[in-house]
Amino acid sequence: MTGEQVFVSHAPADLDLVQDLFSTVKNFPFGVHIALEEIESGRSRKRLEGRLANSDVVVAVLTERSARSQWINQEIGYALAKGIPVLPLYTDESQRGGFISDVEGVTIDRQNLSFTIFNLLCRLRSELAPLGALSVPNWYIRFPCTVPGCDHPVTLELEQGQTKLWKLHKHGQLLTTSCDVCESTYYFDPATIGFVRREAGVQRSDSRSRS
Repeated sequence: MTGEQVFVSHAPADLDLVQDLFSTVKNFPFGVHIALEEIESGRSRKRLEGRLANSDVVVAVLTERSARSQWINQEIGYALAKGIPVLPLYTDESQRGGFISDVEGVTIDRQNLSFTIFNLLCRLRSELAPLGALSVPNWYIRFPCTVPGCDHPVTLELEQGQTKLWKLHKHGQLLTTSCDVCESTYYFDPATIGFVRREAGVQRSDSRSRS
């Protein structure tokens, strides 16, 4: 699971919502291209069309605001014409119409975005790594250790399925991974894979206590 591309189609007024929904999704080793971010960064509409054409999945964020956006319907139509799967995210099922009216989507719960992000990750795992019902796609995030002077790559392997991750979240348990160099431990929310906290490693803690 590397190199896949996800294109996010949305109304300009929903940019803040989209950024909240995809803040942790962006940490995975695949490209996430949010339409308005691409345009605001100076990329042309033609370049945006290239992103769309090369996507493995198009996520369409459908809200009351998207009904006033001409781009979303065009981008959905383009994706379907190219055979690219479209994953609808909607605040109400009535917003999932046209050619995607029968496509299973994800309901956006603005009062519980963690659950929405969890369900979004469920669907993306299914779309990007369809290894079968009995298999668990091996997902991961990789980042540099944030301890000053370390910067060693740290990897969080996600070997659990989504059901197991949600159970961990419900019981208040966190996912952990450690830096191989400084032994600092990082903690993540199993539902969103969002960073929670970092604890210094034993070696660094000991060095500070002696100073």
